[in-house]
Amino acid sequence: MYDPALATRPYPRDLHTTETVDIQVFRDDQAIELVNATARSYRDCDLWINQRYLRHVDELLAGETLKLSLWDFYDVRGDRFNAGGFFRTTEAERVRLVEIQPRENLPMVGLITIRAEEVD
Repeated sequence: MYDPALATRPYPRDLHTTETVDIQVFRDDQAIELVNATARSYRDCDLWINQRYLRHVDELLAGETLKLSLWDFYDVRGDRFNAGGFFRTTEAERVRLVEIQPRENLPMVGLITIRAEEVD
């Protein structure tokens, strides 16, 4: 299921880095929980999943836990992240790599993705 009106910009491969921060990402069924264990707040930033899916985040405050639906992440064609669920006919995608991009032209920073059990 895709919607061209929801298409995002392409993943900026030239801004990928190996830097990470202490923000843990947990898969919670059809959502992810971000636990910001840093003293830094992030405002007006973008989250990338698996170097493909993008979602804008207004703010992730220092010490905050933020829960986001995986259905709100889209790719360059307007394809939605397949978060799974009872009525889905295909296997849910795994959350393998999550990166935060403070601004569109700044390098990304990797988050600590905690491996989840199998999802439906």
